[in-house]
Amino acid sequence: MRELMVKLSINDRPMEVPEGTTVLEAARKVGVHIPTLCYYEAIKPYGGCRLCLVEVNAGNRTALTASCTYPVAEGIAVQTDTEEVLEGRRLVIDLLLSRCPDVPALQEIAAQLGVMGPSFVKGEGDCILCGQCVRMCHEVQHVGAIGLVGRGAKRQVTTPYGNFSDVCRTCGACQFVCPTGHFQDLARISGKTPKPKLNEFNVGLNTRGNIYRLYPQAVPNAPVIDETNCIKLQTGDCGICTQFCASGAIDYDQTPKEVTLEVGAAVLAPGYQPFDPSGLKFYGYGRYPNVYTSLEFERILSPGGPYHGHVQRRSDGREPKKIAWIHCVGSRDMHEGSKPYCSNFCCMAALKQAVIAREHIGEDLDMALFYMDLRTPRKDFEKYMVRIKDQGARLIRSRVHSVKPVNRDGDLEIRYVTEAGEVQGEVFDAVVLSVGMVIPKETRDLAINLDVPLGPNDFMDATCFDPVASFRDGIYACGAFTGPKDIPQSVMEGSAAAAAATRLLAAARGTLLKEKEYPPEKDVAAEEPRVGVFVCNCGLNIGGIVDVPALVEYAQGIPNVEYAQANLFTCSQDAQKQMAEMIQERGLNRVVVAACSPSTHQPIFQDMLRTSGLNKYLFEMANIRNQCTWVHQNEPEAAAEKCRDLINMAVAKARLLQPLEYITVGVNNKALVIGGGVTGMTSALALADQGYQVSLVERKDKLGGNALKLHTTWRGGLVKPRVDELKAKVLSHPNITIYYNAVVTGAQGSVGNFQTTLSTGQVIDHGTVTIAIGGEPYRPEGLYLYKEHPNVLLSLDLDEDIAAGSDRLKNAQAAAFIQCVGSRIPERPYCNKVCCAHSVESAIKLKVMNPDMAVYVLYRDMRTYGERENLYQKAREMGVIFIRYVISEPPVVAKGEEGRLKITVKDHVLQRPVTFSVDLLTLATGIIPHHNAPLAEIYKIPLNAEGFFTEAHAKIRPVDSSTDGIFLAGLCHYPKPLQESVAEALACASRANTILSRDYLELESTISRPIDENCDGCAFCIDTCPFKAITLIEYMKDGSVKKTVEINEVQCKGCGSCMATCPKQGIYVAGFTPEQLGAQVEAALGLI
Repeated sequence: MRELMVKLSINDRPMEVPEGTTVLEAARKVGVHIPTLCYYEAIKPYGGCRLCLVEVNAGNRTALTASCTYPVAEGIAVQTDTEEVLEGRRLVIDLLLSRCPDVPALQEIAAQLGVMGPSFVKGEGDCILCGQCVRMCHEVQHVGAIGLVGRGAKRQVTTPYGNFSDVCRTCGACQFVCPTGHFQDLARISGKTPKPKLNEFNVGLNTRGNIYRLYPQAVPNAPVIDETNCIKLQTGDCGICTQFCASGAIDYDQTPKEVTLEVGAAVLAPGYQPFDPSGLKFYGYGRYPNVYTSLEFERILSPGGPYHGHVQRRSDGREPKKIAWIHCVGSRDMHEGSKPYCSNFCCMAALKQAVIAREHIGEDLDMALFYMDLRTPRKDFEKYMVRIKDQGARLIRSRVHSVKPVNRDGDLEIRYVTEAGEVQGEVFDAVVLSVGMVIPKETRDLAINLDVPLGPNDFMDATCFDPVASFRDGIYACGAFTGPKDIPQSVMEGSAAAAAATRLLAAARGTLLKEKEYPPEKDVAAEEPRVGVFVCNCGLNIGGIVDVPALVEYAQGIPNVEYAQANLFTCSQDAQKQMAEMIQERGLNRVVVAACSPSTHQPIFQDMLRTSGLNKYLFEMANIRNQCTWVHQNEPEAAAEKCRDLINMAVAKARLLQPLEYITVGVNNKALVIGGGVTGMTSALALADQGYQVSLVERKDKLGGNALKLHTTWRGGLVKPRVDELKAKVLSHPNITIYYNAVVTGAQGSVGNFQTTLSTGQVIDHGTVTIAIGGEPYRPEGLYLYKEHPNVLLSLDLDEDIAAGSDRLKNAQAAAFIQCVGSRIPERPYCNKVCCAHSVESAIKLKVMNPDMAVYVLYRDMRTYGERENLYQKAREMGVIFIRYVISEPPVVAKGEEGRLKITVKDHVLQRPVTFSVDLLTLATGIIPHHNAPLAEIYKIPLNAEGFFTEAHAKIRPVDSSTDGIFLAGLCHYPKPLQESVAEALACASRANTILSRDYLELESTISRPIDENCDGCAFCIDTCPFKAITLIEYMKDGSVKKTVEINEVQCKGCGSCMATCPKQGIYVAGFTPEQLGAQVEAALGLI
């Protein structure tokens, strides 16, 4: 049944609203502000505060009345800001201010009305007797725990007879609606103190409501109701949230559902939970407020955290000037409840937090990090550690004994033992515990239910050659579930697991795919611009700061704007449908959305345009959330002005938008893999098993690479049988073509269509490239008698001796290892990630061969990360002696008697030099790149300072190069163990599959376009282009040679560097022409 509508005017503006609407509600619909302190949408209007006075003219009668209780009537004329109305409001606020002079809400309204202070004697109250709390308790909660009693000056809100109410639920609804803050202490009503609901995302550092979002990037990013505390779900009362939800999304009858899915493969990525240090009493966590876990401190540092990025202490809100980080809390620890393994990411996380804390607090922040071994083995992490050390961070090698308070201010003393055995203490403002990771019970239960075996530390059992495969066919895993790891490796393993799953499902690829169809696009190029503007409330993100209806009214007055409307969430399906209807109904040919970030939401709206029959590039977005209401939330008037400017600028550009031609490029569904080691073979096989033709290029005459020199993995598995098995599969695979004794000498093309030339003369056409050319061991010429003494070996040489059971080993009475030879020095400032575990593994093998052999490991930091820590523990238990040295005092090796070697090193415990003789010395040298530079030049891939290939993004694109369609795996990217190289190989196959599985790629049309008549071929733009997408060409024009530039549409990303560089306006980015940008500037300046 259609609701009856009533016509009226407010401030001489005609409008139409449903019958039964109050004047206050009608005013709000058109953005007219009327002050009120007693109105709440979910409660029946009461007219208690009288601040909402308006002047109503109904026929021959004009009167001042409370707008919250006055229903609209046909033909009435309402004025909200006449002098009589304002004077009446001044009188009301004067009286209220006299009763409650210190209430901020009253002071704000008084200031708006020009009332500087009360005219009468000041009272001391904070209740204006608006009655909202009483009505909320009676009408909505149906409890009636409080009421208004007394008359005149003695009237007050209280419980029956002033006693504690036995019906009060302490729900806080009265406190929530109170406009003056009268109900500060709910315990005075019920005698019970409400327990705050802690914000789980901020690790309990602040509170949340019963309706909340799990975290800002949740998928789906919808609010949830805490059913354990919801009055409606617990008692059947309340339910007012349904009245506020304009989209009708709240359903109290929802229940958990069990869903059965039929799938061909499953990937397990259940993650981990941080270690709870409350059981380690000596750290004081949970007892002393200024002791934090690393996750808590991470949230404190976050702009979206409990203190909005301001670093402050839990105890007193004071900014700390001296912070300590204690490493390995719950990791590398044999205490009951702790874990024996290294959690891998904690050292680097602590260093990062120290850097960010210094940025927030200032350069005078005193940073101290207490650690046993500083483990920064990933790419460029060592440089990061050196940088923070240079910035003044104190890295203190120690074992922490206890953390105790020293005063009532909350300061804390750390007692610790140095390497020399000295007990020292130091006082700090705050202490951060770098806690490790543990696998929660829920994950263990999941593994049991799926019959997936777990190892002794509850991580999934996997082999180095199948790092993401469980021992149950069709079930794969990635991330922390397969072992402790950081974000880059977890993201990489996610792609690797996807490759393993899609390999299994290759025969079914595309069978469930449905291609979306779009209607023919209207030709609007010759039409006058008819712009539609859609302004989003984004819940309270925008609508809670600025007056969205007023922005809509403003937009309607901009030239060429045919239609404007507000939406609660413009990105919702309902809003999208309504926008599409308006495009058709109003004949809109340009669309502007004023909402959030185009980087996240522009594709949604562009797709809506296509479904509406418009070219998707006839769209412009004004980011009034990120750029305005978020950053100016405390300045609503200034935010509103900026919103208007942004909308005007967007419309100014939209007027000049033209349809752009969609660009597609066909895909060559063949792959090229460069490098025939284990990494290259694994990637090639993963692609070939999915049906793609693969060209595998190997510079030598056989496959296997560096793995041919390895005998066992760190887990003890044999390498040779697995390499032989892998080679056999590659050699027999019908989809793999191998090119031996070949190197790449040239390449052209771009993603989807490369053409590579080999030294053997073959030219290969392919759609993607995977580079897995490995690395080589550093040869320490001139160091530690290498090549001067026959018993000075490299790690791989010792492996050969161990495998062969050589006489040299059988006769040896003592052996030593020197770590970091040629690594972690200025010339090669990186850790090689494999050396420590390799040496410890070899030391164990020596002790197994001869338990009486004295084995020494000379190290700087023992980096047996993850579960490799078990090797370190085992070696120590077997009697291997570990001696730490510092880079400024390296070991000295000299020739001894009877062919032995004499080693002198300063012992880190005794703090004096010690000398001992050994029969065998193994140098743990690092890995250096080889043959990277030529490929970097050919494929336009940057190298880092040490010559390794650089990935596009360390965390979210760890195996992608900066050149689309080219991927990186193994040692050529950075030194890493075999297990990680294999995972990277699978990840590269997965990333390549996202391209090879398509028949064509749709490119962005907002790319550079030369203007031939303006371009004089100066070539300034060529060197400026970061994507190497511009080529200088010559052609004949009017009988003479004309120089200009040509754009590679696939490589161009539309960054605009060329446009900014060109002195002749000879090139522009489509969709960002000088005219369009100029119009935006003029709009910003108020010229249009």
